[in-house]
Amino acid sequence: MSDPFRLDDSVAVVTGAAGKLGPVWVEALLDAGARVFAVELETARLSPAFESLRESHDEARLVLYRADVLDRDALTAAQETCSRTLGTAQVLVNNAGIDQPASADDVASYRMEDVSLDACRAILEVNTLGTFQVMQVFGAEMVKARRGSIINIGSLYASVSPDSRFYDHMSLDPPFLKPPAYGASKAAVVNLTRYLATVWGGYGVRVNTLSPGGVLGSQDPEFRRKFNHRVPLGRMALNTDLVGPLLFLASDASAYVTGTELRVDGGFTAW
Repeated sequence: MSDPFRLDDSVAVVTGAAGKLGPVWVEALLDAGARVFAVELETARLSPAFESLRESHDEARLVLYRADVLDRDALTAAQETCSRTLGTAQVLVNNAGIDQPASADDVASYRMEDVSLDACRAILEVNTLGTFQVMQVFGAEMVKARRGSIINIGSLYASVSPDSRFYDHMSLDPPFLKPPAYGASKAAVVNLTRYLATVWGGYGVRVNTLSPGGVLGSQDPEFRRKFNHRVPLGRMALNTDLVGPLLFLASDASAYVTGTELRVDGGFTAW
């Protein structure tokens, strides 16, 4: 029996490809046999994980293209370059976004009444409008080809509110707050997923959301202890925990799945 999770001879596009989770998606797609067109901001620094992938794959397998998801002309040029160099995309992983984790070097703290509308606007524009615009540009080509799988990267905070008690051990005044626009933007992505799934389903284009829970990184030990206590499986996600769900949604293994949100959160949102 052939492996339904394989993506041999497929072309996949990944936005926000050089950040924290971008290389996870890129490597998974490459390992499954796809050719990957990686889109990243001109000003973004390439992570060591992404640089390692570039060193081990030539431009016949992995192409880096610099573009802003809010710039329609740049996205159109990206789509045309992808089609010319690798071929028409059959998979799109909409990963570009803005987040403010408590472990960031420039972690911000503020009181709710002082949250800047400009900061909220930036998050909503990139996470929601940028995601929509990428779907417009690359999804239109999938519609013409009458096949494709779009995977929008959501978050557990599309469904539940961040728990401020995870951060109350941090010596910040004012205390750390997860940006309120972040969850709102990801909830909007889940609804956009449903919307586009109904519009494009008749053209063979599937649209789903993959919503990770907390992914293990540079979080401090006390945060990890609190978070793990809240997760039924008792731990944060590893990068490897995300690979199977991504390949399921990207491949023919999910040929009859569209308009859904797949939460990969260890059960966090189950209670």
